[in-house]
Amino acid sequence: METLFTKIINREIPARILYEDDQVLAFHDIAPQAPVHFLVIPKKPIATLNDVTEEDKGLLGHILFTAQRLAKEQGCEDGFRVVMNTNENGGQTVYHIHMHVLGKRQMTWPPG
Repeated sequence: METLFTKIINREIPARILYEDDQVLAFHDIAPQAPVHFLVIPKKPIATLNDVTEEDKGLLGHILFTAQRLAKEQGCEDGFRVVMNTNENGGQTVYHIHMHVLGKRQMTWPPG
């Protein structure tokens, strides 16, 4: 299933790309909710976290590792938040798993 993120991966839609390797792509969010707000997405199309298989464990670790490395590069050493929404009740709007990374402001709890 092709999504907005598939089109970004394929360069059919422009994005402000922060990082890319053979497994993931990271780019700035188009509607940032914090001074630093970017997404890390796998190039492999996986609709939701519910669709992850055991073979995807390494990929998920790579997404998280990339998120923390880029957060540090963006000046978020003092703290940042990572969020992965799953399905409609979890707030997911694009059905291609993705990790939001938000920083450079105080986060509150509960998130909403």
